[in-house]
Amino acid sequence: MDKKIKFNTKNLDLFYGDFQALKSINMEICEKEVTAFIGPSGCGKSTFLRCLNRMNDLIDSVKIKGEILFDGNDINGDIDVISLRTRVGMVFQKPNPFPMSIYENIAYGPKCQGMKDKTVLDTLVKESLVKAALWDEVKDRLNKSALGLSGGQQQRLCIARTIAMNPEVILMDEPTSALDPIATAKIEDLMSSLKQDYTIIIVTHSMQQAGRISDKTAFFLMGEVIEFNETPVIFTNPNDKRTEDYITGRFG
Repeated sequence: MDKKIKFNTKNLDLFYGDFQALKSINMEICEKEVTAFIGPSGCGKSTFLRCLNRMNDLIDSVKIKGEILFDGNDINGDIDVISLRTRVGMVFQKPNPFPMSIYENIAYGPKCQGMKDKTVLDTLVKESLVKAALWDEVKDRLNKSALGLSGGQQQRLCIARTIAMNPEVILMDEPTSALDPIATAKIEDLMSSLKQDYTIIIVTHSMQQAGRISDKTAFFLMGEVIEFNETPVIFTNPNDKRTEDYITGRFG
């Protein structure tokens, strides 16, 4: 069965002032898969990721040409950006829990959207933490500060906080780069389970990570997508010599 296309990017160019950071990106991202972006530093991976929920709007000098269709609608058109960012959540490179309790970290977003019922909030907090594989570790300390958690736990809390907003897509910008191998493995296991319910798009510097967790991989170089395919194909039988050179460590 063909999977539904969640994002369809057509001839996307992005400029920071005079500098062209993305060049004619064409990509179809399917729902309920993990899609990984790999490539050397400064090649456009994170810039493209931030296009998908319009985080680049926050930068003054940015100009964008081309289309990004999300469920068929152009996200750079006349849409509600807050609604877009609710549907397309984001987890950053460094865990960024709010300086409040574990419970309030999860409940904050739904409360801002008008959810007041304590029973409903309690259920949502528990479900979000269960989905983020964190509930068993924090269930007895929900009213303690989130800042007391380890780095790996903080990152899973940030994932739970994103889940609480009931997104369709979760963007992850190098979510394990600040974590140790054990915490990294937990986040990777988590991604594999989350893709049953969410579309996950991850920027990673670790090719091993992309190989382990993603269904499809895009290789970026100098603002271009050199190759985009099923992950096993990218890693074992790439079409482009530059992809092969990067994956085998000849550059990067």
